[in-house]
Amino acid sequence: MPPFVTVAAYAPPGVGVLGVGIVSEVFDARGPDLPCFDFALCTDRPGRVRSDVGLPLVVEHGLDRLAASDLVIALPWADFRTPPGPAVLETLTTAHERGALVAGHCVGAFALAAAGLLDGRRATTHWRFAGLLAERHPDVTVEPDALYIDEGRIVTGAGAAAGFDLCLHLLRREYGAATANAIARDLVLPSHRDGGQAQYLATPAPEDCNDDRLADVLAWAREHLHEPLPVAELARRCLMSRRSFARRFAASTGTTPHAWLLGLRLGRAEELLETTDLPVEEIARLVGFGSAAVLRAQFVRRRGVPPRSYRRSFTRTP
Repeated sequence: MPPFVTVAAYAPPGVGVLGVGIVSEVFDARGPDLPCFDFALCTDRPGRVRSDVGLPLVVEHGLDRLAASDLVIALPWADFRTPPGPAVLETLTTAHERGALVAGHCVGAFALAAAGLLDGRRATTHWRFAGLLAERHPDVTVEPDALYIDEGRIVTGAGAAAGFDLCLHLLRREYGAATANAIARDLVLPSHRDGGQAQYLATPAPEDCNDDRLADVLAWAREHLHEPLPVAELARRCLMSRRSFARRFAASTGTTPHAWLLGLRLGRAEELLETTDLPVEEIARLVGFGSAAVLRAQFVRRRGVPPRSYRRSFTRTP
């Protein structure tokens, strides 16, 4: 199935302006080297829609556009505890049955759950309301700590600014890492955060904190991916014991040094597969996997396809 082109976001009365801004920015029309999306905000009755902060929005499209789009996103809204009307739920179901990719940002997941689209599936939402979602919809396996959950044609994401992570994941999945990274750079965002990463952290990420030792060693690791990079070496460069380093790393990033390095290596491998004609064996060496067999095993486990299949799908070389 080709990547999505038409994108529609459902904006009910009380829609969150942050959610509207996120999807509008990510799926904005861009230069000739990036996909050109046909994006629209949709609501029950086209016209003026009041937002969660009282700002009126003019929404030109109705549910017919929502039902016909390739990607349908349910945005968060203030009165999410009250399910949308039957027409909206039927539209979401129709879009899914037609083969559309359906996503829920933040408490937009409540609309998908009310339509029955999350039954028997894993899902996430804003951590503050995860318990309510699980209570109201016991057939849904709610994972409150995830940034986003990908269940194929149904994808849900966490709250607030994590909408960027949800949208960039969809771009990465359907268009490849190079496209997602280019749009992330345009928006001055991190190119990729894994869906299993914690929704919130007790302290900021290393690049944004005052811990110069930790930030410096992570920058050094990015430049030396072709090396083994054992945790003991990273800890030594931070002048810490291995245990202290692992503890501080987890507190700052919400993940482990091993998981961080693995994600970094896979992301770099994706870019090289898309943008170069280097042999898989050479890419494995450059990103620190050592052999094509190790790269293939990690790629299949984390991305679901072997590297060569990924290259055929997302290559940017002639």
